[in-house]
Amino acid sequence: MLILGIDPGSRATGYGVITSTDGGGDISFVASGVIRTSSARGFISRLKILYDGIDAVISEFKPDVAAVEEVFVSRNVRAALKLGHARAAAVMAAVNRSLLVYEYTPLEIKKAVAGYGKAEKVQVQKMVSVILNLSKIPPKDASDALAVAVCHAHSQRINRFMEVSAR
Repeated sequence: MLILGIDPGSRATGYGVITSTDGGGDISFVASGVIRTSSARGFISRLKILYDGIDAVISEFKPDVAAVEEVFVSRNVRAALKLGHARAAAVMAAVNRSLLVYEYTPLEIKKAVAGYGKAEKVQVQKMVSVILNLSKIPPKDASDALAVAVCHAHSQRINRFMEVSAR
């Protein structure tokens, strides 16, 4: 299974692609990167760049599923709304390519990768590098997206059970 992990942001959206076999027991790095937008552009233009960027990643790698980080509660309502819009653009790119989209909270992602739901970002980045046997730590947004993909890989058995139960 090829998994696309997405860490949405209105200025930078990270993506990570991994393979998962053996029910999530064997995972490998495929690619990662960051889709960046310029704050000089209007917000709607930036959403289009994010949508097109995720669409291009899906077109290139042809993942089987997408996994995205859920929006966390923020004290800054405006920032939370912008993040929600960016997340929606990424999710819609995946949905329009007929991908199933799975959602994970930051707590679930950190626990799946670092073993502790309140792990620091640096710990998550290091564990992503260890889990995927990378020679260097990817940029923050790409590393976060890889963590989302790893979380999904570890959750595959549960997700398959839930899909069967829902039918």
